[in-house]
Amino acid sequence: MKRAISFASLTIFIGLFGGSIYSPASAVTTPTARLVLVGTFESPVDIASRANDSGRYIVQQTGRIVRLGANGKRTTALDISTLISRGGEQGLLGLVFHPNGKFAYINYTDLVGDTVVARYAMKSDGTAIKSTRVVLFTVRQPYPNHNGGGLAFGPNGRLFIGMGDGGSGGDPERRALDSKSRLGKLISINPNASSKATAAPIIWSRGLRNPWRFEFDGQGNLWITDVGQNAWEEVNLSLATEGYGKGKSFGWSAFEANARYNTDQPATGHEAPVYAYPHGNSECSISGGTRIRDDNLTSLKNWYVFGDYCSGTLSAIWVEGKKTTKVVKLASNVGSITAVRSIYGNAAYVLTLGGKVFQISK
Repeated sequence: MKRAISFASLTIFIGLFGGSIYSPASAVTTPTARLVLVGTFESPVDIASRANDSGRYIVQQTGRIVRLGANGKRTTALDISTLISRGGEQGLLGLVFHPNGKFAYINYTDLVGDTVVARYAMKSDGTAIKSTRVVLFTVRQPYPNHNGGGLAFGPNGRLFIGMGDGGSGGDPERRALDSKSRLGKLISINPNASSKATAAPIIWSRGLRNPWRFEFDGQGNLWITDVGQNAWEEVNLSLATEGYGKGKSFGWSAFEANARYNTDQPATGHEAPVYAYPHGNSECSISGGTRIRDDNLTSLKNWYVFGDYCSGTLSAIWVEGKKTTKVVKLASNVGSITAVRSIYGNAAYVLTLGGKVFQISK
C-alpha cells in the first residue's frame, strides 16, 4: 500500500539535508568532481554533522568519534573503544545525529560481536554525555561479517538500521528473506524510546546481503548499496511514492543483483536493482553512496555517487524513475573506499580505510 509522506517526515528530510525537495530532470552535462583532502584519521568508516554545529564528526572503526572543528581543531566526541569487537567488518560502524542535533546514535559490534545501537545526549561543545547512554536495539550476530552498520533518519521520524544477513557466505541459514529474522533487513525503531523494550522495532525492508550504507534522499527515496557475493554489486532504489521501501524485498539470497543465486528461495516479488556492475577490473565491493544535494556541485547535483572498496573507483549514476541512463567514472585509485556520504548542510565526502577523508568539490 502506498503511503503519503507526513509533514514531520518532510521536515526531517529537509532538516537533515538542508535543501529543497527536487524533481530530477535529464542530465545534460557530464559530471566532474575533485577530491579535496580534509584530513587523515584512523580507519574512518562514517562521517556526520548536526544542526547548529560547524563541526564534522568522523567515525573511526577502532572506536572513537573525532570532531573536526571549522578551525581544524580535533577533539574526541565519544570513545567506546573498550566496548567493541575489532577486526574485519567489526567495530564502531555508523553514526547519525537526531535532526535537532541533541542526540547521537551509534551502531557497533560489542565484545562478543553482536550488533548494538545506542543513543547519547550531546553537549553544546560537541561531546557525548556517556552517562546518558541508552541501548535501543541489539541483534545477535552468528558470524563476524555482514554486520551492516548504517544508520539514517527516515519516514515518520523513525531511526533506520541496516542489518546484514548474519555473515559467512551465501546466506547459509537463509535469513535475508526470513520474516522471522532481523538479519538481512532494514529495521526502523523509535529513536526517542526510553529503552530497548520500548523502541518498537519494525522490519521495513528485507532481502539484503550487507547494506553497509543507505540513505533517504531529499525526496524521501530510499537508496541502498548492497555488497555482493561472488559476481555482482548493486544499487537498490525504492521511491517515496512507492512507500519509501516499506514491505519491499530486494531479492537476496534468491538473487545476487539480477542473477539467480539460491534456487531454494522464492524468485518472485522482489525489487530489481536500478544499477548493478560485475566483479572485474579489481571491482568487488560497493561502498556508498549518496545522491548529491550540494548546490555548489553544479554538474553532480542529483547524481548518485558511490565507491568501490577494492578498486578505489568513485562512480556516479543518473537514474530517471527506476532506470539508470548514464554511468560516469569520477575518480580512480582513491584508496579502499569505506563510505560516500552527505552530511547536514549537503556537503559530500569520500572516506578510505587507509585514513583519508576527502570532500567532493567541483
